[in-house]
Amino acid sequence: MDGCIFCKIASGELPAAKVYEDERVLAFEDLNPQMPVHTLVIPKKHYSTIADGIPDDEMGHLFNTAVRVAEAKGLVGPGFRLTVNTGADAQQTVHHIHVHVCGGAPMNSGSPKQSAPQ
Repeated sequence: MDGCIFCKIASGELPAAKVYEDERVLAFEDLNPQMPVHTLVIPKKHYSTIADGIPDDEMGHLFNTAVRVAEAKGLVGPGFRLTVNTGADAQQTVHHIHVHVCGGAPMNSGSPKQSAPQ
């Protein structure tokens, strides 16, 4: 989609700190982390929101990749959160579906500046 920042990142037009990439998805570090680990996982194909009727195989791949990212970041044992904001009331600021993989500290601990497992 024209003007979509995540589409530009997925196509390589804009840089990102990539964590994982395959033919269908891309995972990269969030520029404004809310936790010590805060990685975004996006489909390369544009869908504005999770309510856009994404095919089951695409949705499954997106979430399975998010879990693989959590595993690679050492979050599975201590725990992690997967979040998908959908629409304005949920504070979705980029209208390209994305899964936030967050962890590295207890969710109510505050600062993302704490060291995270790598």
